[in-house]
Amino acid sequence: MSNPIRFYFQGQVQTVDDIATTQTILQHLREDRHCTGTKEGCAEGDCGACTVVIAEMKDGKVEMKSVNSCIQFMPTLDGKALFTVEDLKQPDGAMHPVQQALVECHGSQCGFCTPGFAMSLWSLYLKKDGESAAPCRKEIDETLSGNLCRCTGYRPIIDAAKRMGELPEVKFDQAALTSSLQALQRSEMFVYQHGEQTFYAPRTLEQLVAIRAAKPTACILSGSTDVGLWVTKQMRDLGDIIYVREVAELKTITETNGMLEIGAGVNLNDAYAAVCRQYPDELTEMWQRFASQPIRNTGTLGGSVANGSPIGDSAPWMIALGAEIVLCGVNGQRVLLLEDFYLDYMKKDMQPGEFVAAVRIPLPRANVHFRTYKLAKRYDQDISAVCAAYAITLAGDIVRDAHIAYGGMAATSKRAPQAEAALNGQLWNETNLQNAMAMLAQDYSPLSDMRASSEYRMKTAQNLLRRFWLETRTDAPLSLQSVSAYANA
Repeated sequence: MSNPIRFYFQGQVQTVDDIATTQTILQHLREDRHCTGTKEGCAEGDCGACTVVIAEMKDGKVEMKSVNSCIQFMPTLDGKALFTVEDLKQPDGAMHPVQQALVECHGSQCGFCTPGFAMSLWSLYLKKDGESAAPCRKEIDETLSGNLCRCTGYRPIIDAAKRMGELPEVKFDQAALTSSLQALQRSEMFVYQHGEQTFYAPRTLEQLVAIRAAKPTACILSGSTDVGLWVTKQMRDLGDIIYVREVAELKTITETNGMLEIGAGVNLNDAYAAVCRQYPDELTEMWQRFASQPIRNTGTLGGSVANGSPIGDSAPWMIALGAEIVLCGVNGQRVLLLEDFYLDYMKKDMQPGEFVAAVRIPLPRANVHFRTYKLAKRYDQDISAVCAAYAITLAGDIVRDAHIAYGGMAATSKRAPQAEAALNGQLWNETNLQNAMAMLAQDYSPLSDMRASSEYRMKTAQNLLRRFWLETRTDAPLSLQSVSAYANA
């Protein structure tokens, strides 16, 4: 039996039951609702012109986050609330402080990207609700990491982000929204059908196992940050869809047996926040540089590793740490080392009817030195040319267990066995480092593409290994300034 899609929009509950399962929120806004403030720029979650804010219930409270509406499918909106730039206008017709600040600071020129910037800034404005302090530059930069502008050079927009908190405050009625969302929550699996395609949103792990067994070829959907592009860019027919983000058991983060287990339904921001509490110095920069705020709000760590892109930024550091992947199906649970999960380009060790349930990441261990580095053309929201991760166990000056992993160097994220062998059992010194750097050419044969040449990839992979040695060497380490100069030479 098909259920209608129910969501809160423009002050009331909306019901939709006659659209395709893969119609995007952006398409629905512009084509069906005629809310044309939200723009389409890239249709792949890169430019931020389509940014909206979605609210949902989490642990009994309302959580509001900016998302890219161009790659989110309408059925995923069931039980949630949608806010667009049209919602910023005040009841008396006045502009919201976010909009007023953009006007005063000349934050818009052609105006095409401005609604997306306004919604990202509104999400920040909501987070600062009740706080007297204006957002700091770091908060502003992170909030706007998913919004691109070709006109203003960003400085006026950043000025507007600071200015909006200085204007008379506009309160948001959280209580009314909470009441509306609570009334929309379902206790049973949400099933939406259009034509020959069905969208399933199970609520429990048991339901997910059953529907996956019944529909082993159905498309598994989590954050839609990759799957959305299959529709908007590749024009693929996804067939039946199983949406896993509503499964309660997949939204947990726990610590057990020296491992941090992150459910496949936990979004990237929450997942990285949990991991960075364990590895604050090693992974915080990677967290900030992994995609953009709207992508991290919707994408999941489980979905990232399940997709298995060779240029993904999560797999290398997880492989270096010895992370595990938990697979689940009608025959029970399987646990694999993540490095064994990837067989070849976009090929994984996954049996029919299985799905990714969680990833397990080792907690910090004594004498294990860990680092990860990302090289890309932009600091924010860019795909890596090379992503490197290293974890070595030292017994004094001797390397006992070296884990070296790279993304962007092969058909999958993979370890460097010959470089590791050149280090294991050896002194952690420059001579053995040089041997390991040379062996990387035996471990990888990188391709040339639009992001980097094969020569660049190999040279920088070797130099990043040197940087890791400079930062972890035990014999008279250099100053941080010398390390930076040496590594970038």
